[in-house]
Amino acid sequence: MTPTPAVLIGCSHGTNDPEGRAVIRGILDGVRAVRPDLEVREAFVDVQEPAVADVVTDVVRPDGGASRDAVVVPLLLSGGFHVNVDVAEAVADRGDGAGRAVAATPLGPDDRLVEIAAERLRDAGVRPEDAVVVAAAGSSRPEAARDVEHVIAGLRALHPGPVTVGFGAMAKPTVGEAVATAREGASRVVVVAFLLAPGYFYDRLAEVGADVVTQPLGPDPRLAEIVLDRYAEAISRLP
Repeated sequence: MTPTPAVLIGCSHGTNDPEGRAVIRGILDGVRAVRPDLEVREAFVDVQEPAVADVVTDVVRPDGGASRDAVVVPLLLSGGFHVNVDVAEAVADRGDGAGRAVAATPLGPDDRLVEIAAERLRDAGVRPEDAVVVAAAGSSRPEAARDVEHVIAGLRALHPGPVTVGFGAMAKPTVGEAVATAREGASRVVVVAFLLAPGYFYDRLAEVGADVVTQPLGPDPRLAEIVLDRYAEAISRLP
């Protein structure tokens, strides 16, 4: 008899933006389309419900019915507080005879994210001489900045003009500061919205003084592929 696959819990930050919610839901719908054998649930670390810890508990220690294994895939582009604290705590200490739980790594770094970001630049009409600023969410954790550096390096290999980074919070320079610095050496500045979906931070990018702001990375079918790859990598680490 084939064992039942672990439940895939796609955990995003959460947003009040209806379009942003639809994009995240669309990523998980893409996962369901590719893997109809998987049970896919949605969870959040902020703003929206249900909280990731509650969803994990519902899977591994259900009220009635058999317990299941769970893999939490952070729908986040880099490591940081939410990955290393919120998600990590949600799966901790789950090996007491109920279902098991493990956290996958975040979506980035991944070359496919660089490909999507490059496509968003082309769609926005980037020119070879334009200065490009990658707008990332930001985190106080150094691993988040290291993950974003993968994107910077990838775009520098593809774009002949300067490519720098700015952060929305918790890290320097801010996106506005990065745009102002880039303006000193270029007549046009294009901001790459290195974000999965529209939301509060994306709306703020209209205020940073760039000439062009790209669309977020989602929707894109490659995002579902990355989610499934993270799920597969995590399965082998179930305790």
